[in-house]
Amino acid sequence: MTLRFTQIFACLVTGISILCACAPALAQSPIAEVASTELPDAPNPQQAPASSSDSAATSQSAPSTQRQQDEEKKRHDLAEEQLKQEKKQRIGVLPNFNASYITNAVPLTAGQKFRLMFSTEKDPATLGFSMFVALLGQAEGSHPGYGGGIGGYGKRFGQNYADTFDGAFWGNALLPSIWHQDPRYFRMGTGSAWHRIGYALSTNVRAKHDGTGKWEPNYSNLVGNVISGGISNLYLPANERGVGSTFEGAATVTAEGGIGSMLEEFYPDFVHYLQRRKQRKQAAAAAKTTP
Repeated sequence: MTLRFTQIFACLVTGISILCACAPALAQSPIAEVASTELPDAPNPQQAPASSSDSAATSQSAPSTQRQQDEEKKRHDLAEEQLKQEKKQRIGVLPNFNASYITNAVPLTAGQKFRLMFSTEKDPATLGFSMFVALLGQAEGSHPGYGGGIGGYGKRFGQNYADTFDGAFWGNALLPSIWHQDPRYFRMGTGSAWHRIGYALSTNVRAKHDGTGKWEPNYSNLVGNVISGGISNLYLPANERGVGSTFEGAATVTAEGGIGSMLEEFYPDFVHYLQRRKQRKQAAAAAKTTP
């Protein structure tokens, strides 16, 4: 349990340190097939209109299908452009790829959700943060079953990074693809501080639906955190495993997500504050030198 609290503490310390130290299958309409039948000797006058009707329906469905495919391609391309911008976002050195500053951002495809998740988890800063948390755990001797030395440190690092990866895989990629939920954080950016804090924390339990764009219970994140906690329970030291550890791990991942959401919400404000302060200082310096 000690390492669990260490992870939350590390998130808080890292967030404060950053704020203080860092500056600035396609659906296609079926085409009707006319079955060939043996015609009687005399022509049947009722078959000609039916054939004309089928041809008209076919000719109308083709443009409709093409328009649908064109619209899907436009949405996909726009989502790709928005993802390119998101992959430039950072909170200090930490990746902030999973946040959107566009309220009505285009929903992501399943493939895009997986790519977004892997982009974050393979980032060197994500690995570095897991190493930092493992170092804290090693220093305080948490999870004694892992032992000491380089071997114990490697186990603690592996446990922490596996927790991070599992939570992201289930909560940000696989389950959102199955349940059609958007795994990104949509920044509010305006309003009172308490209102924005409440909004940031609420995104751990609610998410936007890909189809409707409306908020709904965030099944992906909640269930994903429980699954992640259960997997984490498998590689804990034998004397620390149990149902309690599973839900403890789920609660830890949820708490870390809340801290991350608040950083995503307020970090741009901090950057803007630093920029304005720098501009004021430059203006004051220029005023002093002006005769």
